[in-house]
Amino acid sequence: MTDLSLIRKGARIELAKREFFYFCNLLAPDFYKKNRQYLIDMCNEMQEFYESDDEVAVINVPPRHGKSRTASMFAQWVFGLNQNEKIMTGSYNETLSTTFSKAVRNGISETKADKDKVVYSDIFPDTQIKRGDGAMNLWSLEGGYNNYLATSPTGTATGFGASFLIIDDLIKNAEEAFNENTLDKHWEWFTNTMLSRLEEGGKILIIMTRWASKDLAGRALDHFAEEGKKVRHINLKALQDDGTMLCDEVLSRKSYESKIRAMSPEIAAANYQQEPIDMKGRLYSSFKTYEGELPQFKEIKNYTDTADTGADYHCSINYGVTFDNEAYVLDVLYTKAPMEETEPEHAKMLFERKVNWADIESNNGGRGYARSVERILKEKFKSNKTRIEPFHQSKNKQARILSNATWVMDHIYFPSDWRFRWPEYYKAMTEYQREGKNKHDDAPDATTGIAEKIGQGSLFSFD
Repeated sequence: MTDLSLIRKGARIELAKREFFYFCNLLAPDFYKKNRQYLIDMCNEMQEFYESDDEVAVINVPPRHGKSRTASMFAQWVFGLNQNEKIMTGSYNETLSTTFSKAVRNGISETKADKDKVVYSDIFPDTQIKRGDGAMNLWSLEGGYNNYLATSPTGTATGFGASFLIIDDLIKNAEEAFNENTLDKHWEWFTNTMLSRLEEGGKILIIMTRWASKDLAGRALDHFAEEGKKVRHINLKALQDDGTMLCDEVLSRKSYESKIRAMSPEIAAANYQQEPIDMKGRLYSSFKTYEGELPQFKEIKNYTDTADTGADYHCSINYGVTFDNEAYVLDVLYTKAPMEETEPEHAKMLFERKVNWADIESNNGGRGYARSVERILKEKFKSNKTRIEPFHQSKNKQARILSNATWVMDHIYFPSDWRFRWPEYYKAMTEYQREGKNKHDDAPDATTGIAEKIGQGSLFSFD
């Protein structure tokens, strides 16, 4: 190798130490090509995240665009910069977490077989796997202790403290994306296991294809933003807004259209366009809102669906009815509290809002509940101004909700800040799926009751 070649090689190695993309390009030039702008952008965002005081980064990338490979390269590069880092990675299962761990470990320990080919040790000669440290999912660097742990929701993280968490795709298929219980388990694992191992000042990188609004990426974005943490979000679509592809070499327009023809539109939009699957499948696409002065009402009513089981929600809604039969939601009681708590709270709602008529579903103890609310109104609030009307609901719940959905979106108005007034009710309404498994239907059920009752006509008027 000539002196000039040695100088050029040294310059490339020095650049790889400083720039994450050039590190990837130097070690894997066939994939990390300089004309693949999305890889340059993604690598630069990851480097900026590492060097900034941002605490969380979420990167959403289409399938087969190198997200797992880039995440494992990133772990290698970070170890090269700082051998004291303690990185914990989480993947879908133990097989994938072991695969991820092997990629990181083998990349660091690659043996030089060709004098002209650059390997990791050429760039970071001081970063080495500790001799005799044979465990594949838990290992250390020379001079360190337990620098790396690969785990999964079925694995363990006991005794490991991390300065950096990297989460790589947790959802396997659409069935999981539609299953609220599975998504809840992912979030519980992340918060109870992974976050509990994060050291003070540590960073979190979540890199995955989007599936659902309540997948780990979606929940993390909402949760950490609400906590006031500095969050970075990189969202890469396969098909760009201008009709071009993210990278024609990786996925051409022809291949993309061929792939999505074999998929449902919801899955294609989620996997390739980062549009959560349940956003496409939500029953209610929009809600009308109001703020400021309320219109004149011809009556104020209440609709209540008592909890069928201990796992269900009690949902009671006060609403005003205008002269052209539009409904304005005024108060919501949405809770899992027992009847001995909801009965006095419900009576208070009726009294304070001067409700004229209250419809209470009498199924599953609703009739006794209605009598108790009426008694509390008379005894505690000295009021008989609210007509309590228990009734048996015999229609199929799902059919009722679906058939009245358009009316709910067109004629029921919610306060502009209802997301903050009644967060659980808001969540239940905005995330309810047209198809698939819904964990709860109590909020849409009671709201549907408003649509049904307004159609029966007005029974009271007031000044």
